[in-house]
Parts: sequence; C-alpha cells; structure tokens
Amino acid sequence: MSMIMLDRDGVLNQDRVDYVKTPEEMILITGAARAVARLNRAGVTTVVVTNQSGVGRGIFDEDMLAQIHTKLREELARENAHLDYILFCTDHPDCPTRRRKPAPGMLQEALEHFSAASAATPMVGDSLRDLEAAAALGCPRILVRTGHGEKTLKVGLPESVQPVAIYDDLAAVVDALLEGTL
Repeated sequence: MSMIMLDRDGVLNQDRVDYVKTPEEMILITGAARAVARLNRAGVTTVVVTNQSGVGRGIFDEDMLAQIHTKLREELARENAHLDYILFCTDHPDCPTRRRKPAPGMLQEALEHFSAASAATPMVGDSLRDLEAAAALGCPRILVRTGHGEKTLKVGLPESVQPVAIYDDLAAVVDALLEGTL
C-alpha cells in the first residue's frame, strides 16, 4: 500500500451536526494526528476526500473552508504529520455531481493524481457513502466507529459494499495496516 484515502469529518476530526464552519470548530479526534504521522513515516501518501456541502448550502464559503483546512494542517503538524492532498466537494446534496460521495469522482481523481491502484488503496470513512464510493472503484473499504460509524453499523452494511474492515478509530486502522494484519 502506497496511498490511503481518508474522509475528514468523523475520521480525522470531530463531526458536528451543524457542520465544521470555522477553524475553531476543527477539533481533531484523539490519536488521529499521531496516526497520520505514523503513515507519513511509513511513506504512505495520505489523501483526504471530503464532502463539504456546508459551502453548497451557503452556511460558509470556500475561503472559510480553506481556513478550516489550514487549521487542520496546523493541528496535524503539531504531531509532525501532514496530508499530501485534500480533495473536497462543495455540491449541495440535492444537486450532486460525480464528485460528491457516494459517487466515486473524488476518489478517482486522487487515484489518478498519484497513479495509485484502486485495489491497493484503502478508503477510511465513517459513513455508508464513503464505503459506496470506494466499492465503486474496487478500493478496500474501512469503517471507523468514530463520527457516524456506530450509527452506520447499526443501520447495517449492504452486501454491495462488503467486505468492510471495521475499527474503533483511525489509530486502530493504522496499527493494523502497519502491522500487516489488515
């Protein structure tokens, strides 16, 4: 594995019902920055693929989203971690393009940008739409229990996204990846 794709809200940072709208609301999940740092040290390219419909809904603008991502990068840097690429889709859910998950457009862009093979590039998410986007391209699917993960599990995972590896959080995913047990 040379690359991993990560959803943002609920995987790296705490998710909010009312969206992460400001840099101050960008709060990392405990252990997420150290997990990304471990991936960095192992030479794994880290890519965020995130729906950000708050922009499409007019709740905040792309300038604020850039500030939020700057805060994310600063918080990661405190643990000597970095992201290699951030892809985001600002589509309103009522007017989705091929980029908005569960469509696989952003994931395809990331794979093409880094010339990565889908079968060797896992997608880590906390919602069914993350898993559906990954399944559409044949990427390994990993669900974390953080964010919406527990709720997603309670609803049940359809056969169309199986197999799905399930872990408590990103730190546990990275443990399994680096130990070769995933």
